[in-house]
Amino acid sequence: MPARRRSPHRRLALLAAAAALIAAPAATGCSAVDKALDCVRTADTIADSVTDLQQAVANASDDPTQADEALDAIDKNLDEIGDRTDDTDVSAAVDDLGKAVGNVRTAIKNGDETPDITPVTDAAGELTKVCTP
Repeated sequence: MPARRRSPHRRLALLAAAAALIAAPAATGCSAVDKALDCVRTADTIADSVTDLQQAVANASDDPTQADEALDAIDKNLDEIGDRTDDTDVSAAVDDLGKAVGNVRTAIKNGDETPDITPVTDAAGELTKVCTP
């Protein structure tokens, strides 16, 4: 019995289907990598904001508005990460950091000129850790 030859159209259709099957996971993988990189970039920005917060708390007597500005920057970046992720570890780290920022904000409103920002730095470190691809 002679070998069966596939038509050129059928061969092209099979090649296209195979290419689609190969490309689908690759596209999903790139999307996951892009999300992770966005998370890392934003976590890095938050780390910079935490440094600004540390300096603002140290200089609170000179300019008390600096701490509010640093806290606002952290909140903004947390919103960006929260909107982009569906990872439970990242979401938990974002929530923890948000709570720590809220506690510092409350302490400042209650007149504490040198609030303890250790929970903020710890939570920012945890966020950086879970964002690392």
